[in-house]
Parts: sequence; structure tokens; C-alpha cells
Amino acid sequence: MADGIKEIIDSLERQRTAIENALSALRGIEIAGQQSASTSTSRRGPAKRRGGMTPEGRKRLAEAMRRRWAAKRTASQARKASSKRAGKKAAA
Repeated sequence: MADGIKEIIDSLERQRTAIENALSALRGIEIAGQQSASTSTSRRGPAKRRGGMTPEGRKRLAEAMRRRWAAKRTASQARKASSKRAGKKAAA
């Protein structure tokens, strides 16, 4: 009978150890979840980029804008010239 009680006590102690291990693992998950939740709620929106544009990129962009405005300017001048010619023909 004493052996039966000893086996029961050993079994309960093993269960207690397993339960304590499970509880500590769950507490670890809970703490990690709270930390990640607190860091994600403190940010608003996506993280901002740092560094900006490189000098090479700035030069490429400036050149592209110059070409764009030059094309727009020549197209505008061509329209003005053609409308002036059309006006002179109508007056003649």
C-alpha cells in the first residue's frame, strides 16, 4: 500500500512539474505578446524612410524635369505659332 501511495505522489509531482513548465511557457508568450502589442501601438503608420535622395538621383530627376519642361515649352510655342499663322490667313 505504501508503494501505491508513493507512486501516486511521484505521478502528481511529475504532473505538477509539467503544469509549472506549461504555465511558465504561457507567461513567456503572454509577456512577449504584450511587448509586441505595446510597440506596435506606439507607432503611427509605417516607418518613415531615412536618408532621402542621393546626389545622383537628384541630378537624374533634375535632368528629366528639364527635358519635360523643354518639351512642354516647345509644344506650346508650336501651338502659338500655328495659331498665329492661321489668324493671318483668315485676315488676308
